[in-house]
Amino acid sequence: MSIPVHYSIKSNGQSKAIERDERNLKWSEVSIHTTHEATEAVANILHEAGASGVVIEDSVEPDRIHEDRYGEIYELDKNDFPVDGVIVKAYLPVNSFLNETMKELNLSIEGLAKFGLDVGKNGIQTNEVDEEDWETSWKKYYHPVKISGRFTIVPTWEDYEPVDSDELIIELDPGMAFGTGTHPTTVLCLQALEKYVKPQDTVVDVGTGSGVLSIGAALLGAAHVHALDLDDVAVVAAKENILLNKVDDKVTVTHGNLLDSVKEPADIIIANILAEVILSFSGDAYAILPTDGLFIVSGIIGQKRDLVKEDLIEKGFEIMESVLMEDWVAIVARKRGV
Repeated sequence: MSIPVHYSIKSNGQSKAIERDERNLKWSEVSIHTTHEATEAVANILHEAGASGVVIEDSVEPDRIHEDRYGEIYELDKNDFPVDGVIVKAYLPVNSFLNETMKELNLSIEGLAKFGLDVGKNGIQTNEVDEEDWETSWKKYYHPVKISGRFTIVPTWEDYEPVDSDELIIELDPGMAFGTGTHPTTVLCLQALEKYVKPQDTVVDVGTGSGVLSIGAALLGAAHVHALDLDDVAVVAAKENILLNKVDDKVTVTHGNLLDSVKEPADIIIANILAEVILSFSGDAYAILPTDGLFIVSGIIGQKRDLVKEDLIEKGFEIMESVLMEDWVAIVARKRGV
């Protein structure tokens, strides 16, 4: 398995679109120092605040072994990364609402504690930048990355020739998507899908975000994938990425809260989402799945692995495997027969 580069880019899509044809627009780069556990939640808060781009700088990144597409080893400069935790950088337009937005951001992030998330230092810094600077600077971090035995994530502007005959390419444009597909939780989910999806399976992707897991399932031969997200912007982004990867004949993207709108049985339900959210709908997942159906979950910080496993067992699932990657966990559970 190749170790992925952990940078993710988010776009706020069309619903909060900012006129991008205004050149020399000033932006405020907002840097929030937080924990690995709270990274995705903080990034989502920034997105909801209207961030036009998010970069995640992980303190463990320089210590990994990195290979470029030609197999050459390269190193990252530790001075470009935090000493501990994660820095989430977002870009907000400099306007008369910025001060109010910053206050709301701080309150929202502090409010994550009620969900049991440790936000760490929660240090917030701002720096004014030109639009051209942030639009291009992060691209140096985003290159084709092989994340499993078959899957390779490729940015749309990169030329890439498959190395293996059975290699599966997922193209993503971070300018319109919610991530590069290389965060550990996404990698774990794609690896699980690669292992368990069978031809003609029906898959439900809860909280699809960029749609990367739905794309992966379709490329693996699933007959139909139902991608769901409560965020309208995610629905737009997922549809764009699904079209980009030419799997729109297999994947249906809809706006929906967890499994509320799912009425038909599914062979596999996958959810890359917070542990607390998984606990809230694990019973619904059990009801929808047939005997031997699989519930694949990630987005779980290591310390909450046992909590989720115990809940799944209580609901009637059998734990098939639990995989740890950089303190993030993916669990594959099978619905036991009655």
